[in-house]
Amino acid sequence: MTAVSLLFFYSFAFSQDLVIKSGSKGSYLEHKVAAKEGLFPIGRMYNVHPRHIANFNGIDFNKGLAIGQKINIPLTDTNFKQNVNKGVPVYYVTEKESLSNISIKSKAQIGTLRAWNNLTTDNVSAGTKLIIGFLITNEMQDRVVAITPKTLVVEESVSNVKKQEPVVKETPPEVKEELKKTYPPVVKPQNSMNEDGSGYFKNNFFQQVKTAPVTKDQTVTSSIFKTQSGWQDGKYYLLINGVEPGTIVKITNPSNSKTVYAKVLYAMEKIRENQGVDIRISDAAASSLAVSETDKFILKVNY
Repeated sequence: MTAVSLLFFYSFAFSQDLVIKSGSKGSYLEHKVAAKEGLFPIGRMYNVHPRHIANFNGIDFNKGLAIGQKINIPLTDTNFKQNVNKGVPVYYVTEKESLSNISIKSKAQIGTLRAWNNLTTDNVSAGTKLIIGFLITNEMQDRVVAITPKTLVVEESVSNVKKQEPVVKETPPEVKEELKKTYPPVVKPQNSMNEDGSGYFKNNFFQQVKTAPVTKDQTVTSSIFKTQSGWQDGKYYLLINGVEPGTIVKITNPSNSKTVYAKVLYAMEKIRENQGVDIRISDAAASSLAVSETDKFILKVNY
């Protein structure tokens, strides 16, 4: 039993609460590999680069995963937040310890722990699950929790899942004060990524071709540049010479026919990293395309 008042509804892909664990390499979540799961879809699921998952687990990036295999998912400043009030809850299972000790171990402020978990006392029973932060990912929207001053409510993005009415519990005055000082108003997250993984700019591309029909169909050599964009919102980008910034380009991986739509940021500069490649795409775009190479690889572009 958790110490919070939450409305949960069923998640087909994630039947268990996310419980934080610690190891020599840092904090992580444990994931059991299901059928047809590989590093790239798992990476998208937890908002972490698949190569980082491979390195964290000491496994070969180029080999597949076995059904039932347990892998550790690293929690980083990209996919795990303790300064927000929405996301997929990450829990800490308490031992016989004080809330102040839990605060030190989890790196979450005591007032925040009280607010997230509707606690009216610092005495917590052993075995209690406490929210200590949130996983930020676009792949688990059916488990997103938004915390408001009076209640914790799960926001539903899957319309055909039956739910019950949330239990509303009055928050103590001291917790209300903490919330006023700490948290901004809750804004429901917008799911702007296409369900097929092709990205935020897909519709923009088809609007674009109405006024500027596709004239280029090229096979190019590409590499990757790193950016935080795209992992949550599906906004993919590329660098390319001779194309107006803002143009939406259709990019296809010929090895598996996966497609994304990316916006041109700017031209590629004449620097060493760009030698021998025609374009560079954001790492989130490469992940969605299931690109396995890290240096150079072949793609098709249309614009």
